[in-house]
Amino acid sequence: MFGEKQNWTSLTEIKLTDKNDQSTGNIDFVLVSYNDKGKLLDFGSLEVQGVYISGNLRNPFDAFMGTPSVSFKWKTGYNYPKPDYLSSSRKRLVPQMLYKGGVFKSWKKKQAVALQKSFFETLPLLPRVKKEKADIAWFLYDLVLDKSAKKYNLTLMETIYTEFEPALLKIITPEPGNIRDFVSLLQDRLDERLEGNPPDAPSLKDIMSQ
Repeated sequence: MFGEKQNWTSLTEIKLTDKNDQSTGNIDFVLVSYNDKGKLLDFGSLEVQGVYISGNLRNPFDAFMGTPSVSFKWKTGYNYPKPDYLSSSRKRLVPQMLYKGGVFKSWKKKQAVALQKSFFETLPLLPRVKKEKADIAWFLYDLVLDKSAKKYNLTLMETIYTEFEPALLKIITPEPGNIRDFVSLLQDRLDERLEGNPPDAPSLKDIMSQ
């Protein structure tokens, strides 16, 4: 954001407002550069995006803490904990990019997003650009096992650079399925609603075939 020789530090949980003084949320980290006299020169944002979890986490956590081990496994079945990537992108990542990210983009300020590598891989393939042209740097992290120390380390696996609008448009634009599959589903539900006594009017499938 600032160059390798620039003094910089991070400020946490900074409130961001629009022109009407309405809050658009808090920025996780605002990275600021400053001169030798402590005068602010530039700034950019860093959002840390976690992943929602569905299911019960408390029981496996208590079991793991009872006998910590890198080979720990939890029984599968009802309420098995798993990442909810879809909610994480639709409810957290996209709104943050739209509102907070939109403000920073209008100010022509750089942005960074730190998130789990497996989460990023559930997103559509984002168009990449060179670092110098990028608006956003995506820092992809994962847990890497250190066998000698018998522990996992949170490790930066890859950095991906994108522009703001193309990345956001790619994320928020769904890839449509086959319309005929949807028509089939509607016809099945319509048949259930009419309890096997469809009217003389043509069906949805007949309309599509025409």
